[in-house]
Amino acid sequence: MLGRLFTVGGLTLASRATGFARDIVLAAVLGAGPIADAFFVALRLPNHFRAIFAEGAFNAAFVPAYARIRQQGGPDPAQRFADRVFTLLLASQLVLLAVALAFTPAVITLLAPGFVDDPGRFALAVELTRITFPYLLLVSLVTLYGGILNALSRFAAAAAAPILLNLSMMMTLALAAFFPTAGHAAAWGVFIAGVLEVLLVGGDALRNGVMTTLRWPDWDEDVKRFFKALIPATVGSAGVQIALFADTIIASFLSAGALSALYYADRLNQLPIGVIGIAAGTVLLPEMASRIAAGDEAGARNVQSRTIEFTLLLSVPCIVAFLVVPELIMRALFMRGAFTAADAAAAAATLAAYALGLLPFVLIRSITATFLARGDTATPVKASLIAVAVNVALKIVLVLMGSLAQVGLALATSAGAWLNFVLVTWFASRRGHFVFEPRLRSVTARLTIAGLALGLVLWLAHPRAALLFSQADSLREVWTLAVLAAVGLIVYGSTALALVGKDWWPRK
Repeated sequence: MLGRLFTVGGLTLASRATGFARDIVLAAVLGAGPIADAFFVALRLPNHFRAIFAEGAFNAAFVPAYARIRQQGGPDPAQRFADRVFTLLLASQLVLLAVALAFTPAVITLLAPGFVDDPGRFALAVELTRITFPYLLLVSLVTLYGGILNALSRFAAAAAAPILLNLSMMMTLALAAFFPTAGHAAAWGVFIAGVLEVLLVGGDALRNGVMTTLRWPDWDEDVKRFFKALIPATVGSAGVQIALFADTIIASFLSAGALSALYYADRLNQLPIGVIGIAAGTVLLPEMASRIAAGDEAGARNVQSRTIEFTLLLSVPCIVAFLVVPELIMRALFMRGAFTAADAAAAAATLAAYALGLLPFVLIRSITATFLARGDTATPVKASLIAVAVNVALKIVLVLMGSLAQVGLALATSAGAWLNFVLVTWFASRRGHFVFEPRLRSVTARLTIAGLALGLVLWLAHPRAALLFSQADSLREVWTLAVLAAVGLIVYGSTALALVGKDWWPRK
């Protein structure tokens, strides 16, 4: 399992690395002004629906069901099940696409009402959304093929697919002079990426003999059981997206650049969430589902605890860096071209607020896996909906009753993440699905000490490193960040090794 985790994590890291390159290009070309805000709204809309229907609810319901059917009945029943789900998924996505394209102005009015008083931004957001929204249909197919391949312990193609989005957007942004605006160039890059991703992951499914075909969706027990899991999972995913919709709606009333600050801060925050948290959950879910289907409950709990330990090891330094030197990170990565020092400061404050909730974000997939592997998608929904209600209420209070602007939105998101994590952990512990065993407690405490040591070193070393490169002009922040990263890696790595030990991960 460790090898598969490194495969997914490594490819996800490559995806995030190319994503950073993409965001650097976006920041330089789009900056954080009206065109950027319009594009980020156009990008968020298909991403919201993708998170609800595709990567969120669909994976949670489909992967355990497909793995169970294949383990208990063999390849043929699993293929029939996948074909029926493919037919239903394609039909529903075509209907959703037609509705979205027909009513895009109304959707933008709902999603970004602050744009209504700015005809230029509103019209541009509508136009760009009509270009980006078909990406949802394409990435839904990618999710289906990826889920089938994941159940076969083949993770590479699906993990590599997002790299194509980054490369495609950089290509079209490089040709921005040939488009009406840079926002149009970025939007077409999203659409082209969807086509390329389908070809990549669908091609891998074809090579492995699991490509789906249209089949009349008979309402058999497997399909019924799938929808029984899908419906609450969709409600739960929709609840999370409501909170993100609230971000977009409220930020559209704030000054220009607020949406962009949220975007750039969230992109950095998503690095550990994607590379570590989601990668761990992607590998853990089929592993736990297979073990539970075979009656190995102890083995399932053990692999879950070891995954949590590994997730903590990798995520602690990210949390510390985002809290201690967020502005240096933003300036080093994005402050060039149209992205100013003021933009970097706004995004840095937002990143620090997001970092307060990073720990529950990276761990939540590993905790909910114990429910999803058992076909229980309803229990995580209860925790999610309670957290979303608190999250949205806090957004309104912190933004409308104070002067925190988009930072208040990020703080509310972090508070909601902690509440969600605490609730789902409590539910899992009460049912005996999760045990905070002595070894896990010990590793958590020791990694906390290593993180505190890292934070102290970064805090002390930052001004000295900045002074060392004070004459480096435009590369001053880049060199400062590089030195702090090297020093931090040595300090955290050696401290964690000394406290936890080199043999803490099982070799089997």
